[in-house]
Amino acid sequence: MADKPAPKPGHFLPGGEGEQGTTDAQRPSVPPVTPITPPGGSAPLAAPTPRLSGEAPPTPPQLQGSRIDSRRTTLSGSRLGPPPAGDRAAAAYREVFHPEPIPFDPTKRRSKGLIALIVVCALLVVAGIATFAVKVFSSDRFSVNPMVTPSVKPTGEPSVTEPVGKGTPDADIVGKNAIYAAGAMPVVKCQEPAFRPTSMENVRSYYQALTACMDKAWKPIVTKAGFEFRSPRLIIYAEGDETACGVQKDLALYCQDEDGGSATMPWQELVEQYPTHKAEIRAEMAQSFAFVYGVHVQNLTGMADASDNLADTAASKAGQFEQQRRAALQAYCFGAVFFGAAKNSFPLRGELLRQWNGLIQRRGDDKTKDKTPDHGSSKSLTLWMNQGFATTNPGSCNTFVAASAKVS
Repeated sequence: MADKPAPKPGHFLPGGEGEQGTTDAQRPSVPPVTPITPPGGSAPLAAPTPRLSGEAPPTPPQLQGSRIDSRRTTLSGSRLGPPPAGDRAAAAYREVFHPEPIPFDPTKRRSKGLIALIVVCALLVVAGIATFAVKVFSSDRFSVNPMVTPSVKPTGEPSVTEPVGKGTPDADIVGKNAIYAAGAMPVVKCQEPAFRPTSMENVRSYYQALTACMDKAWKPIVTKAGFEFRSPRLIIYAEGDETACGVQKDLALYCQDEDGGSATMPWQELVEQYPTHKAEIRAEMAQSFAFVYGVHVQNLTGMADASDNLADTAASKAGQFEQQRRAALQAYCFGAVFFGAAKNSFPLRGELLRQWNGLIQRRGDDKTKDKTPDHGSSKSLTLWMNQGFATTNPGSCNTFVAASAKVS
């Protein structure tokens, strides 16, 4: 197999023999050039050797007038340094590597005061950032990852937080309460509600009207003593209903709950007994609700909880009953304070007064069937209710510092 001819010069250049899609017929004709034969008979050069400096060698006579003679085959200068000043690349070179300096314009001089202000602001910002970083990184609460590494070295001693104040003992809450120094209740203009207990709706309306009267009378005193005032929630129930106080029987009760206290009042027996015992039922409704509202005042002033705590820690059952009697007798006394202040508009006289006193006698622990000594005897009830009615002052109802004989 014959060897393939060696590629001609320019084989891989555009237009060479190796370019695809170009035939001999498409190539422009070039007149033949007679190769230069140097002295000595060596092989001709394909092109003159470029020189780094100096002028181009003279063109041989045989090449003068040819196309090659018109082409420049040497460099005009060295690539190792900047082009000469007259070279066309000099301007571009100076533009990049040696630009002309920007002339100073005195009309654009900045104010020294403005520059100083900018510098001061920058320093303040830097100082603020540094101060914030010091505080954050030096804080005991700072920790990059509290689950892994604390940012503050432990001292080996547990941190101790001092309590706020010393707290008030329960005995002082009930015995030295600020409500005692709030002064007498002003005259109350509140008539007996005109709703007669002939239906559950009428019973509810009666207690709603009486609640509004007692709120108006007690609010100035409670707030003057430094306590927050709120009206009790009113619940009217039938026997056996589930209320805030549990499953109810025919009893008027006050219950502490999430709403801050509820006056829970029955209605059925009142409606049944009213046609034949009108004066007694009217006295019963007023007196029982005044007692429940008196417990509400104890709740607002913190004495209800404190009294329960003292009863729970009593040394004996007799001591527990005495503590309960002190609380109940005070609630009756608070109720009488209101009626004493409202005696001109809500009169207790005639048959109504007689029934009122009869209820006090019949309500004593010594007159009840089970004889449980938890609300006070008839004698003690009479003592404290008459005292509250006559003085109209909550300070006269401090049963918690009274002698045991007065809270029998």
